[in-house]
Amino acid sequence: MAVLRRKPRRAPGADDPLDAAQERRVRAVLALGGVPQADLPDGVQQVRLRLLERAAKGDEAPRDVSAWAAVVASNLAMDWHRAKRRQERIGERLASLRQVEQPSDEESSVLALAVAQGLDELPDAQRQVVVLRFYADLPVREIADELGIPEGTVKSRLHTAVRALRARLHEDEVV
Repeated sequence: MAVLRRKPRRAPGADDPLDAAQERRVRAVLALGGVPQADLPDGVQQVRLRLLERAAKGDEAPRDVSAWAAVVASNLAMDWHRAKRRQERIGERLASLRQVEQPSDEESSVLALAVAQGLDELPDAQRQVVVLRFYADLPVREIADELGIPEGTVKSRLHTAVRALRARLHEDEVV
């Protein structure tokens, strides 16, 4: 008669690469690294994931899992701070964009009048490319095709015209 042997039952979480003491150490390293309490579980999961990925690649397990996990947790804390700083810088840039004052209707009218006068003073060839580029919103290639001139000539005329307009607006103290 054959005796059936059952496989020993594994305790819940037996496949967990971190034991309870290692998890506490990872949490402590993350907390000491300045990671907020609410983000600690995610940090622990990241350490677990990295250990599992390492095993899945066929790399041998670290000699001291606890020390390895602490180093990974420390690196995660630094990454968390870098990401936070990056988000703060993006927020500052967005805030500064919102704070840019829009010119009043009167200032816009003065600027539009000054640009129109500056355009009137440009030679016809320069005025033509400026109007096609900035008012008709045509790319340089299409302007060249439309006028039957090389793209380099369009670019040269645009450069000269814009420089002349800019000088005129500064001279009139409009900008």
